[in-house]
Amino acid sequence: MRTRWIAAAVAVLLLLAGCSSGGARDDGRVTLRFQSLAWQQESVEATKQLVEEWNAAHPDVRVEYVQGSWDSVHDQLLTSFEGGEAPDIIHDASDDLADFAHGGHLADLTGLLPDRLVSDIPQRSWETTTFGDGVYGVPFLQEPRVLIANATWLKKSGVRIPTPERPWSWEEFRQVTERLSGDGKYGVAWPLKEPVSATLNLSLSAGGKLFHRGADGKVTVRFGPGDQVVPRTIHDQANTDRSASPTTLGSGGSDTLPGFFGGRYAMVPLGFSYRQQIVQQAPKGFDWQVLPAPAGADGLTQGVSPQTLSIAEDSPHKRQAARFIDFLLQPRNMVRLALGDWMLPTGTRALKDPALRTPEHGWATGTALAGHLSPAPAQSVRGYPEWKDKVATPAFQEYYSGAIGLGELRERLEEDGNLVLARYQR
Repeated sequence: MRTRWIAAAVAVLLLLAGCSSGGARDDGRVTLRFQSLAWQQESVEATKQLVEEWNAAHPDVRVEYVQGSWDSVHDQLLTSFEGGEAPDIIHDASDDLADFAHGGHLADLTGLLPDRLVSDIPQRSWETTTFGDGVYGVPFLQEPRVLIANATWLKKSGVRIPTPERPWSWEEFRQVTERLSGDGKYGVAWPLKEPVSATLNLSLSAGGKLFHRGADGKVTVRFGPGDQVVPRTIHDQANTDRSASPTTLGSGGSDTLPGFFGGRYAMVPLGFSYRQQIVQQAPKGFDWQVLPAPAGADGLTQGVSPQTLSIAEDSPHKRQAARFIDFLLQPRNMVRLALGDWMLPTGTRALKDPALRTPEHGWATGTALAGHLSPAPAQSVRGYPEWKDKVATPAFQEYYSGAIGLGELRERLEEDGNLVLARYQR
């Protein structure tokens, strides 16, 4: 009797555990676990509200909101995939998907998504989540890098104010920052604690490519002339012109804001979403504006790694998960998510919304840049996270600080970098 009682108790516990982790219930209702990386208050509220609206309209397919974190998402997902506990719907960024897609952890969305959603998002955005013959995520939010400028400072200096129609060149940008510097103040503060994505994405404007795929499908690193324009500009601003603050090179974007508000830096290159922090934190009366990043031989082109929604390969409810993604990314809902995150939607219909085209807080400048956004250079490169952490990050940090020259930077990116990538391409 004792043995039978223990067995029955274990069965009940297993049943309860199964219900709590999602899946199909005895009453036929499906529960989908949605791991969101929304972190700003407005973004979290918008996302949770949409989940509630879905649940109210779809009693047979309930979505459970799970809070994730950008700081640990890669390792957390890897652990959940290996342990068979991945959420059904996964919020991530496109530059984090390659290894998961090739590893068989993400579902191929080909044929799962409605034509409406597929046609509404430009092909260049879909390229960020396409690996081989499959599509492993829906790119839905993106942000260009822009210059946040002290408008009063720039007006008093008399420098030409750039627009998306007439941006600064990289050489003109360097000249402007030198003109704005002096007396302990700097024309620009580069926050380059994480220097790789900023450098590579901005380098597309100068024709930089860095990663080159051969006929055999293998990728090699070549640090050519186009790749050198942006890093050389930053290096010379910090070490030759003294027009870039040397102390912010190891800082994050938020770390530069007190000095910016205090009048120490005229401009800070930041992601578009930082505007929310500026609105919240800027002193009363502080006049700021959004300027386009400098342009090179390829104009305003810059790389982006959009935020994405994917479905776990192990999810038993892929079609229901795809229906929820379609709901979440209806044009009106995509606008709500974009406003909550202070970013740009990828959807063409959402981008036309008047709320995203107002001059207030630089929204119009951002939407004017949307057509110039291209897949980040590292999107499909297997082994990129290791190359970035072990090779590129320390090499760029040493170059920007003046510890090494351009030749040594090139040698380390190419020779050391190709050794790392080779392990993933055998």
